Amino acid sequence: MNELDGAAPAGSASRRHVVAVLALPEVVGFDLQIPPQVFGTAEGPDGPLYDVRVCGLADRVATTAGFSLLLEHGPEALAAADTVIVPGTHFVPARRDGVLPPDVLAALDRVPGHARWMSICTGAFVLAAAGRLAGHRVATHWARAGELRALHPELEVDETVLFVDDGDVATSAGLAAGLDLCLHVLRRDHGADVANAVARHLVVAPWRDGGQAQFIDRPLPEEGAGATGAVRAWAVEHLDADLDAAALAARAAMSVRTFTRRFRAETGTSPHAWLVAQRVARARHLLEGSDLPVDRVAAAAGLGTAASLRAHLAEEVGLSPLAYRRRFRGAHHPAERDGALLRGGAAP
Repeated sequence: MNELDGAAPAGSASRRHVVAVLALPEVVGFDLQIPPQVFGTAEGPDGPLYDVRVCGLADRVATTAGFSLLLEHGPEALAAADTVIVPGTHFVPARRDGVLPPDVLAALDRVPGHARWMSICTGAFVLAAAGRLAGHRVATHWARAGELRALHPELEVDETVLFVDDGDVATSAGLAAGLDLCLHVLRRDHGADVANAVARHLVVAPWRDGGQAQFIDRPLPEEGAGATGAVRAWAVEHLDADLDAAALAARAAMSVRTFTRRFRAETGTSPHAWLVAQRVARARHLLEGSDLPVDRVAAAAGLGTAASLRAHLAEEVGLSPLAYRRRFRGAHHPAERDGALLRGGAAP
């Protein structure tokens, strides 16, 4: 994850961060509604943090759901954008041929150089056709990943994740994964408190565990006594304990082989990978919401040492624990306010 070079801070004092949502026909209505709901709901002490503008190349855009929408903004909205988001779409030139017509290319050329680019679901086909994904690992709906690879073999397409944040380019898997990406970006811009408040308003989880591998078509897992859900729930409350696949299998009264097979069927991943993900998520939560030293965060999350936490966090988000804490707990955390005052800055 890289810092945005030259981008105006989201919700800066001078003006609100402009999010332009480009709707290309036929746009996926579900995807189109996500950015206005997430970023349009986010507020700080001085009011709304983002100015969200849904735009298109025409006044009316058709959706995949059998209705059309009247848009308030045309392509001129792209010229003011700090973030551009392309929702999922059936736009034929991008989806079938991997290209964009001149009018769409001209519209995208109006986007400022500092802007952040995002896509939801098959919106990645548009960004790829525009050449905006070159050199980036990208996500799209798992059922469309093969099509994206075929059209753009130079891309590294990962259909196992909910989203990929690559700094100034961020892409999500299908449909509801757009919520995960937008909430993540909101967290990145303004910290966990703001993102959690928006998630509560939308009545969704602020952070979903795992990736879209768990949603790829596979036989339904067995329910009842053979399921692993109860053991997973217990493990989340005991992450600081000495847990591994054998310990979890014993608690489930299964052999390790049977437990691992059923665990993978239900979650799309192995017990070890799941435990690591849960522990890193717990560490991130503690870094955002507490002032615990890094070694105590590592111990409380079950990662053992500060070095282990540092390695896992670097692999997942490309940041050290202290850098992660500075970025994600937000400017309104008491420690950050105090630090700003000590540096001679004004409290927000």
